[in-house]
Amino acid sequence: MGDPAGIGPEICIKALADESIFDICIPCVVGDIDVLRQTAKALRSEVEFEAEADDRKNAIIVFETVARLNGFDIGVDAAATGKAAASYIEKAVDLWRRGEIDAIATAPISKKALSLAGYSFPGHTEFLAHLTGTDRVGMSFFGGDLRVVLLSTHLALGEAIKLVTRSNLIELIAFSDKELSRLLARRPKIAVAGLNPHASENGMFGREELDEIAPAVAECKNAGIDVSGPYSPDTIFLRCHRGEFDAVIALYHDQATIPVKAFSFGSAVNVTLGLPLIRASVDHGTAFDIAGKGVADASSMVAAIKLAAELVTRQKER
Repeated sequence: MGDPAGIGPEICIKALADESIFDICIPCVVGDIDVLRQTAKALRSEVEFEAEADDRKNAIIVFETVARLNGFDIGVDAAATGKAAASYIEKAVDLWRRGEIDAIATAPISKKALSLAGYSFPGHTEFLAHLTGTDRVGMSFFGGDLRVVLLSTHLALGEAIKLVTRSNLIELIAFSDKELSRLLARRPKIAVAGLNPHASENGMFGREELDEIAPAVAECKNAGIDVSGPYSPDTIFLRCHRGEFDAVIALYHDQATIPVKAFSFGSAVNVTLGLPLIRASVDHGTAFDIAGKGVADASSMVAAIKLAAELVTRQKER
């Protein structure tokens, strides 16, 4: 459900009003049933919820936690809502371990609220990695046929460029090949974006392509990975979107997110690579400024649920 003070409850309810979701999975919610019911009432939604122990037909099962909310302010960071959001994540992993769920689609949480509640994790990804004992995770975005894996995430551009090294790229390409093979149930065709304009045109606009990127691609290709590049970054994302490749390795945050959001704004999905469970997430934050106003767009939540279900189905059919 995400942070109760954000748009998480609203986008969950709006997403569950989409009947096409029920054609591909049996959705449930980990969260607070009272918050969900109150939000549904405010939205005049016909989506109904039932507690885990109830037996009401045509209602969405809600798995609750010991973190009970006795009043809180919408759109405000607080320890109580941070603790509740954290407990939903812990509960989801526990349900997965017990085999009661196959995958999770996460609504947004607040890093500040988590901190106020005493948690040191900056977000879902690190929290889930801790709970599952995962050492290596990676960020990717799925926007329709465009899939992008990031070499670095939230870093200043100058710092991100320093990470464009042969060894880092070899590790990421191999990691991406392994994880995308698992998620897509087939070996992927991977492209690597260049760093400089036109991928430097043989060193005219920088040396990174010649000294770091191309050698990394060659080594991975010799190891049996279907990878090529570096390609000019102003065209490779369009080529992937059109189906020429399964994924693109992007070399810094905005190189990845600009094309993803240009092609699939509002419906792109953040997929965490490396976790033992499938986790898809919305590509936006808690939106405290519009929380409680009933105007939140649930497109990314719908896309996250559907993608999680699709990836589970692919793995089961493999």
